[in-house]
Amino acid sequence: MTTHPPSSVDVAREVLGIEADALLAMRDNLPRAFDAAIQVLLGVKGRVIVSGMGKSGHIAHKIAATMASTGTPAQSVHPGEASHGDLGMVTAEDAVILISNSGETRELADLIAHTRRFSIPLIAITKKPESTLGQQADHVLELPDAPEACGIGMAPTTSTTCTLALGDALAVALMKLRGFQRENFLDFHPGGTLGAKLLKVGSVMHTGNALPVVHENTDMGQTLIEMTAKGFGVAAVVEDGMLTGVITDGDLRRNLEGLMDRTAGEVATRHPRTIGPDALMYEALGAMNANKISALFVVSDDGRLHGLIHIHDALRLGVA
Repeated sequence: MTTHPPSSVDVAREVLGIEADALLAMRDNLPRAFDAAIQVLLGVKGRVIVSGMGKSGHIAHKIAATMASTGTPAQSVHPGEASHGDLGMVTAEDAVILISNSGETRELADLIAHTRRFSIPLIAITKKPESTLGQQADHVLELPDAPEACGIGMAPTTSTTCTLALGDALAVALMKLRGFQRENFLDFHPGGTLGAKLLKVGSVMHTGNALPVVHENTDMGQTLIEMTAKGFGVAAVVEDGMLTGVITDGDLRRNLEGLMDRTAGEVATRHPRTIGPDALMYEALGAMNANKISALFVVSDDGRLHGLIHIHDALRLGVA
């Protein structure tokens, strides 16, 4: 009887199933030393040094990068480079996380010895706590005894997935215990779309003479001139610095009959949608999208007008 090879979809589902089962097993049986490792990392005065060889080295890079961007100074070090001078990067003020599925990766020997010589805290991520690495470490984060998903049981797949997830768990736990907030995240991500989304509205808004501002008794002829000159398609009705209403293109259409005989206060929409200067750009974009509007006036809690944010600002910054 002819047998057909499994389809790529079947293989994909099998791989994802194997790795998902391992992650669930690790969630339900979190390494006993997890909290102790967290306390060590919280107390580090220097940096968290993360290292591994081969695929584990790639995971080490990602763990270090995630920690560094979420409030825990961290750096990845290649074990081979460490043996040729980069051990000088690892100081007594640091803590070291070494990754080895077997715990017998020979390239880690010099890093292990360095941590023992200078009493540098050593955390091991391994499947074999009885291994050389596990025996030398101060704390062992044991990976689940789950099969690799590669089919031949040799290529790092399940083990690297679990290590990556465990690194995320460490980074996020440290982040929350440090009280790391969205504003702190912006400090480390000033570029790109993510940084733009986390900008505060107050740092982007249009202010001063750029604002289309009229008063309650401003005639609609002058109001239209102001709206056209400022180019936002809206006007703020302001008295004593307080926003009392907003005039939009929709308000103009709804009041076409006798429009030029009215004042701004008679045409304005009261209690308009607004946003605070400390709100983040992604929140402003969400409010504009949800309410199908293209601009938001920026006001303080007491209703005082501070500025205006337009959907084009979001597009320009790459938020949208």
